[in-house]
Amino acid sequence: MVSILGERYASIEMHKIWSREFKVKAERNLWLAVLETQISLGLQVDIEILKDYKNVVDLIDLKSIDSRELATKHDVKARIDEFNSLAGHEAIHIGMTSRDLTENVETFQMVSSINLVRLKVAALLYHLAKLAQDHIEVPIVARTHNVPAQLTTLGRRFAIWIEELLFALQHLQDLLDRLPIKGIKGPIGTSQDLSDLFGDSSSRIEKSVAALLALDEVLEAPSQIYPRSIDYEIVTTLVQLSASPSNIATNVRIMSGYGLVSEGFEESQIGSSAMPHKVNPRLSERVNSLTSVLKGNAVMVQELVGNQWNEGDVSCSVVRRVALSDSFYAIDAILDTTIRIVRGLVIDHQEIKSEVDKNLPFLTTTRLMSLILESGKGREEAYSVVKKHVISARENLKRSGFNNFYDLIQADKSLGIEEATLSNLRNPQNLIGRAKEQTEMIINRAITIANAYPDSLTYKPEDSV
Repeated sequence: MVSILGERYASIEMHKIWSREFKVKAERNLWLAVLETQISLGLQVDIEILKDYKNVVDLIDLKSIDSRELATKHDVKARIDEFNSLAGHEAIHIGMTSRDLTENVETFQMVSSINLVRLKVAALLYHLAKLAQDHIEVPIVARTHNVPAQLTTLGRRFAIWIEELLFALQHLQDLLDRLPIKGIKGPIGTSQDLSDLFGDSSSRIEKSVAALLALDEVLEAPSQIYPRSIDYEIVTTLVQLSASPSNIATNVRIMSGYGLVSEGFEESQIGSSAMPHKVNPRLSERVNSLTSVLKGNAVMVQELVGNQWNEGDVSCSVVRRVALSDSFYAIDAILDTTIRIVRGLVIDHQEIKSEVDKNLPFLTTTRLMSLILESGKGREEAYSVVKKHVISARENLKRSGFNNFYDLIQADKSLGIEEATLSNLRNPQNLIGRAKEQTEMIINRAITIANAYPDSLTYKPEDSV
């Protein structure tokens, strides 16, 4: 089965986790862990038979498995028959149902994927923190409603994205800490078949599977399947993780339009087939698009929530086959692409300064109102006076290209604003509030996370189209 998302955008590591070969081998190892424990509990199977199975674990012939499934119309039975044929025995899957196999292995795939995702989140935090530190004092026009509002710093803008990512990462870690496996409980979840064979000792089988998958939590009373609301939380947590990268991408696109930043441009790169001058934020556009795909997967998985018939059926199988793997492919590509954006971001400091200089007088209106209030005027009166001068200065800026707002303020004797006061307002560093202090706190948190994953400090995504 080929996933366009996986083939074109996901990393080799993530693609491997969701490959058919990985799943087949993981299933075989689970069967063997169960069989080995069953033998220790008294199952009359010679230990040499277990060795025969172990000797053929890596012999994976997908075409042969597919041909068996075509005949049996049952995917798990096809993989049972293939493994038995290779080993020359029929000793696996005793007391188990198909979902005992697939659900535990799929959880293992998701946990393996989450571990890879955590590394990449840490790497993104590291590169964002470096970028924030390098630009912690660079004033930039802050915009609300995409309209110039006040001054902030470029470093603090990066800190906004870092903090959102830190919050999402905490959710991911909390989820991982309590994520359970279904366990080995038979056709409807009562463990009847294993109890018939091994009595109360059958619980050891489940413990062996949990140890194999390196997961501590095991559901006590699932049905044939585990609750699909668990899948939904996993996928929606990935959506939450994508929010910060998608915000980064959105804002890089906006800032590129103003000429403040760009993704960079290689010599052989083409921005537009028609317009040679175009330098498009293509990677940022990709991140936004991948985020849309991920959100779509969450909608699909949502349809499975609260839709279980009695102890289970297979009506969820198509959605899960598509949505689970593609959700991890999507977040993997989102993180790798965002790391590439951040590492290669080109910042035009002169254009940023020009925008600050152009808008600076307007961005000081709230400070001016505070000064006017100190002179005894009411707030609404102060607002009205400042607004009048803003409108006049804006018209002058349109006509002449000169912002005369400060001249109008100084000329208005009713305000009593001295030149020394206006001179102080002309210094952007006096207008950034606690931006530097706030950014430093966020940087420290991000670096702490990155240091907890040493490989993240050197992680570099492979180049892609």
